[in-house]
Amino acid sequence: MENLAEKTRKDFPLFSEESNESNNLIYLDHAATSQKPTQVIEKLVHYYSFQNANVHRGAHQLSTKATEAFEEARNITGKFINAYSSREIIFTRNATEAINLVANSWGDSQLQERDEILLTLMEHHSNVVPWQLLAKRKGFKIRYVGITKDGELDMNDLRSKVNQKTKLISLLHISNTLGSCNPIEEISRIARNVGALVLLDACQSLAHLPINVNSLNIDFLAGSSHKLCGPTGCGFLWAKESILETMPPFLGGGEMIQDVSLYESSWADLPFKFEAGTPSIGEAIGMGAAITYLNSIGLDEIRKYEKELTKYLFHKLEKIEGINILGPRPTEINDRGALVTFYIDGIHSNDISELLDSNNICIRSGHHCCQPLHKYYGLNSTARASLSFTTTKDEIDLFIEALNTNIQFIKKNS
Repeated sequence: MENLAEKTRKDFPLFSEESNESNNLIYLDHAATSQKPTQVIEKLVHYYSFQNANVHRGAHQLSTKATEAFEEARNITGKFINAYSSREIIFTRNATEAINLVANSWGDSQLQERDEILLTLMEHHSNVVPWQLLAKRKGFKIRYVGITKDGELDMNDLRSKVNQKTKLISLLHISNTLGSCNPIEEISRIARNVGALVLLDACQSLAHLPINVNSLNIDFLAGSSHKLCGPTGCGFLWAKESILETMPPFLGGGEMIQDVSLYESSWADLPFKFEAGTPSIGEAIGMGAAITYLNSIGLDEIRKYEKELTKYLFHKLEKIEGINILGPRPTEINDRGALVTFYIDGIHSNDISELLDSNNICIRSGHHCCQPLHKYYGLNSTARASLSFTTTKDEIDLFIEALNTNIQFIKKNS
């Protein structure tokens, strides 16, 4: 069970035995941001040391090298999700910007007052707020699909709410709070029956299981570099080329133009029409290196390892008195996310997180950018432990031991 972690931990400076900074840190907050392997860090250093130039604009050799590395990262990203063409990959600052791009380009030009879009109760704020802002301008209706008592998407509720007015179903793949994995292929079939498009927030799935945009039959996908072992400040939007061709630019400026006169402009070809200004060049190159690294391990191997580790974590947590766990239990057939969100009766989640931090154990507490979901459960805050292929069973044991000790300490002193 430990083989994958033993194989990969040496690649991460934070987890190396020689690290003086980590202080034997146990990092269980991978759903918030992943740690970065040496292969990614070295790629960033190499770019800024030996390839630092603006892309696409310069005729000199350094700009050529930077452009080649930047566009190779686009090719790597496209192949990672089985895109038809690298022209379908738009580099953004993050997944939030990717969703905003769809809302403010496709949504602003296509959605009308009579239309409806479907979101889910489990959405991250990045897939709620952009649509709320647009709905106030355009007047269309947002409807929300509920969840079952087990914390999974209520497919009966989804079917009942999809109708001829539905123009878009926008939802996450794996919930960053519930851990539930949504049946995207089935949802896409339902959407197609009424001519609706599907946008997938894949932030919590890209680093954990293989994704094929063609077999999922979706129209848009938003991804984030920093959650798949890449740098912060970079993400991407994938969309079908036929859809991107019809969408107006989201931002205006340099790089995204073909020709500019005093009173009108024409746009560059895809994907550059949507990449105004100097992009995050080094970060995109670093994301390409991160994807290459994940591919070298194998997404199927990662999924298999994390699935067993999640089952082990559940088994240990469920023995703790007074614990409440959100979302479905892991099974052999589901692709539940490698995370567990929980709360302890009578104890604030922030207290749990702070005490664990004093034991050098990092977990998340708060609403995890899912306030509507927490309000549905009547909660202000929960704690979340999230795993990766670098997590070991020994780390889980130490986390459970410290959690039990801190719970008893709080109860004794309250």
